[in-house]
This record gives sequence, structure tokens and C-alpha cells, in this order.
Amino acid sequence: MVAVVVTGIGLVSALGKNLEESWQKLIAGESGITYHQPFPELEPLPLGMIEEQPAQMKVLTQLVVRYALKDAGLCPPLPDCGVVIGSSRSYQGLWEQMAQQMYWEVGDISIQNGLRPAQRSKWTASRTAIKIQNFEYLTPYLRHSIEDWLETLPHMNTIAAARQIGACGVVLAPMAACATGIWAIAQAANLIQTGQCQRVIAGAVEAPITPLTITGFGQMGALAKTGAYPFDVRREGLVLGEGGAVFVLESAQLAQQRRSKVYGQILGFGLTADAYHANVPEPEAKSAIAAVKQCLERSHLSANDIDYIHAHGTATQLNDCIESLVIQRLFSQNVAVSSTKGATGHTLGASGALGLAFSLMALKHQILPPCVGLNHPEFDLDLVKKSRQSKIQRVLCFSFGFGGQNAVIALGH
Repeated sequence: MVAVVVTGIGLVSALGKNLEESWQKLIAGESGITYHQPFPELEPLPLGMIEEQPAQMKVLTQLVVRYALKDAGLCPPLPDCGVVIGSSRSYQGLWEQMAQQMYWEVGDISIQNGLRPAQRSKWTASRTAIKIQNFEYLTPYLRHSIEDWLETLPHMNTIAAARQIGACGVVLAPMAACATGIWAIAQAANLIQTGQCQRVIAGAVEAPITPLTITGFGQMGALAKTGAYPFDVRREGLVLGEGGAVFVLESAQLAQQRRSKVYGQILGFGLTADAYHANVPEPEAKSAIAAVKQCLERSHLSANDIDYIHAHGTATQLNDCIESLVIQRLFSQNVAVSSTKGATGHTLGASGALGLAFSLMALKHQILPPCVGLNHPEFDLDLVKKSRQSKIQRVLCFSFGFGGQNAVIALGH
């Protein structure tokens, strides 16, 4: 089997504008979650935002891809490179904006037709003022017209990344809810292992701070009101966050030829589905357990070989409970566990990619990252409250997405 290694990482999160800044703040126990009101029609909420205004999907992807290439010592064009970059929502924010513009335009015509000339003039001036007031939070990039809809199709973000680096190889744009990030990296590793590529840019990016996303999770009762507290008895729910992580994956042979630094090796992965419910995990966690076992088997590891688990840890009642059940059934109490969502927020499709990046940094520095926000653990696990030095050889990253999409990936030196 061809060995697949990670030679470059590009990351942007609510914790920091790059990998190193995010990592240093994470191990210091800091959180990038603060109260924001990005949309005047919605109440302020704790959110993991990079800036004061919602991130732009296109700009965010360009940044993490550029950072990853620089970290790996590569310069475009890279015609033989594959690209696998996923997102659970992609350009949803732009679709919402275009729908709102269409709604206003249709509403304007209907209302104007029912007004006398004098009333119409006064109403038009008033309506223009309302539009300006409600759109002032939008960046110029978001003010797209309906003619630009093609560039906002779900796969076009990955196509844009391929154009950015001049890649003419395989291009894939997976969407698998919160499992997207790990799924993308697993697909990329498989492309290298099967000889289709020697190098792949892979990861996930998410810009989920949109009115519909916030309202939808709010209607489900899934959003926290004060912050994210994974595995804590006082956990309230998830905190939406934006960010992305992209990796340069290469065959070990190519990395050795280039004499490039190596963060770690992709040992194996497991992908399963619950086939149970749209947003509730299967109560016995059968498919999640199967994904872990599949990953361990493919990686030629046993549960006792794992030193650290980067948990999905969304801080919702159901997820943390089911995930704790999975860990308790398969692993000893000695395995260290933490979730970084208390620091970054839940970046949905990008969360597994961010988790992989932090796990690779844990391998590199031999430091266990803390479960920020955890004060009173509910579960009998070795949950890491504060970062600590530890011998780390092999790591598992978990992602369990809506629809019962389970993804697990193993890392090692």
C-alpha cells in the first residue's frame, strides 16, 4: 500500500488567521467564540467568526489553499495535482442573498403597480433607504446579481481552487454534512493509494454564518445561548463557526524526493451511514462503532494503539452522549479525548478538517489540545481540560454528521 503523508497545512479559524496562531491560542485554552449580531433582523448569538462580518467563501478558500501550498514549499501551476475540497453549505449565503434580492424586486413591482404616481414616488424613496439600511452589512462580493448564479453552484468553489493552482487532475467536491472534511481527506488519500495521483490538495471550507443556517439550527433548538461546552454537564448546544483547513497530501515517495517536512501519515479511514434519521444519531451507535472498527482495521491498529482521540464533540446533548458511548465501548479509560469546538465553534463541514489539522499539530509538538469550555465533565473519559505534554504516536479523528454520516480517520508518524 502506498503511504500517504501530509506535507502542508493551511488553516483559518475564529481562533486565528493562520495555523500557528490558531494552535497557540488553542493550547493556551483561549476561545474565538464571542457574541455577534451579523444580521440586524436576528438576535445576537455566540458565534465563532473570523472577522466582525461573515466570511466570504471564495476568499476563505483562496487563503487556506495559498497557505497550504506555501507551507509545503510548492508554487503553482501544479497541473498533475488532484483537488478534493468539500463544504456542507458552499455558497449558501450567496443563494440566500440572491433570493432576497429577487423577493424585493418582485415585491417592489407588485406594490408600485397599486400606488398612485405621487404615492409611488414617496414609496420608492423610502424603499431605497430601507434597502441601503439592510444591505450595509454585506460586502461588495456578496452583492451578486442573478446572472452570476453559475459561479455559486456547490462544486464551483472546488473548481475555483483548481483554477487557482492550475490543477488539471481529478477534482471532487464532497458534501456529507459534518463528516465532509474527513470524507474529503479520505477520498484524497484513496486517490494517492490507488495511483491516480501522487499529490492532492484536500480539505474543507465553511462560511455558514447566514440567516437561514442560524434560523434553522435555532428552530431545532440546537444552538447554545452562552457558549460551547463539549462533554460538560451544562452544555447547551452547538455554536456555529466559520473557517477552513486544506492539506497537501503526497505519496511518501514524492515527499522524500522533495525532501519536504512531514506532519504525519494518513494510516486509514472508516466511512459508514446510520440509515436511521435525518438528524438524530442511531441510539446504539452501531454504525459509528462500525466506522471506528473499519478505520482501525484498515490502519492495522488495535484500540489500545490509540493515544488520543479528537472527538466530534459538538456540545449538543445527543451527540456528546452517543460519542461518549462509542469511546467507552471501544477504548480504555487511558485514551485522551478532547474536542476543539469550544475554541473554534462548530464549522460544520470543515470541522473534521480543522480537527485533523489540530491533531497533526498534536503529533508534531507532542501536546494534547484542551477541550476548551469543559469544566464539569458528564462522562467517564480522560477528557483533556488543559493542554499537556504527552507521548502521542497514533491519533483518531471523529466526525459524525446529520443523516448519520460517520467518518473516522487515523494518523501516525
